[in-house]
Amino acid sequence: MSADAMPGELGRVERVFDRLAAGYDRQIGWSERALLGNARRWAVDQARGVVVEIGVGSGLNLPLYGPAVERVVGVDLSERMLDLARMRLPAAVPVELIHGDVQRLDLPDASADTVVSTYTFCTIPDPLAAARAAWRVLRPGGVFVAVEHGPARARAVARVMRWVEPLAVRMAADYLTREPIGYLTDAGYTIEYFDRTGRGGVVFRVLGRKPIEVVR
Repeated sequence: MSADAMPGELGRVERVFDRLAAGYDRQIGWSERALLGNARRWAVDQARGVVVEIGVGSGLNLPLYGPAVERVVGVDLSERMLDLARMRLPAAVPVELIHGDVQRLDLPDASADTVVSTYTFCTIPDPLAAARAAWRVLRPGGVFVAVEHGPARARAVARVMRWVEPLAVRMAADYLTREPIGYLTDAGYTIEYFDRTGRGGVVFRVLGRKPIEVVR
């Protein structure tokens, strides 16, 4: 589905990332060196079995997947970002790349062991819908591994982040101060691990598990 066919805000986000694709690797590389650190390596190291990566983007995680991973299904809204990801397909792990909406994953129920999200929730129009879509495709006992940026520990810095956030959303579809834990718990995940890293504690590393037995 093209950006013109995507409804409303979803289409706008797709157009933003199609526009940013050419310089994305350079920009995120600088951000990780200066601010975020190497949290994506931690995220990939948690992955096991069949992995669904939401917001696979330019495929920076793909070369990091190791022998514990059976295959990877990467989903992204931007076809231009997926073009970059296709140049990073690893030889050791089968990868399928899908152009689509992570809020409505076109994948079978209970078909994945792990869902990975690195710096994706900040750009999704409805992050709770994405968390619920991931819940559906996860097998009972499966894990959602999230690395996301959020507000800094220092209140003054967090206030500045919130002040500039509307501009970041307009220019880069980037909500600077979203925290992933609330979306995951609201979707039903049990939070098994949480840590803050990066400069000023702006990186949230979270592991949520879908219970084996779901109490209704």
